[in-house]
Amino acid sequence: MCEGVVWAVCMSKEKGTVKEEVNEALLVEGLGLTGDAHAGFMHRQISLLALEDIEKMKEKIPALRPGSFAENITVKGFDTESLSVGDRLKVGEALLEVTQIGKECHSKCEIYRITGDCIMPKKGIFCAVIKGGTVKKGDKVKKLSNGE
Repeated sequence: MCEGVVWAVCMSKEKGTVKEEVNEALLVEGLGLTGDAHAGFMHRQISLLALEDIEKMKEKIPALRPGSFAENITVKGFDTESLSVGDRLKVGEALLEVTQIGKECHSKCEIYRITGDCIMPKKGIFCAVIKGGTVKKGDKVKKLSNGE
């Protein structure tokens, strides 16, 4: 079983901008993070990244922080590499379903221009909100087994 913790919850009012940390946020079924520019975007309603992957990129760009890659939820101690499309995650009060792993970058982001690399195309986890609820820093993140 895979368990970790929410390290940061991030949102932005406009697409194409770095997300800012918020104390907590409401995830709405079929929509995503209330108030986030990417809410309601088809099957990619919520994005997750592992803090450990951000930390590796900090070797090239020390100023990176949660939200720098426009992820909504940064997780720590959670093996995102073990996830597959269709897996379900309990995050705080919410239930998410993994819908996509990685995404094509149509235009190279600022991070890519600086480092020649970006982790979202390979490491980004995208989810749909199956059951809404509040999510905040410190909440548990748990991969559910079949039948849970």
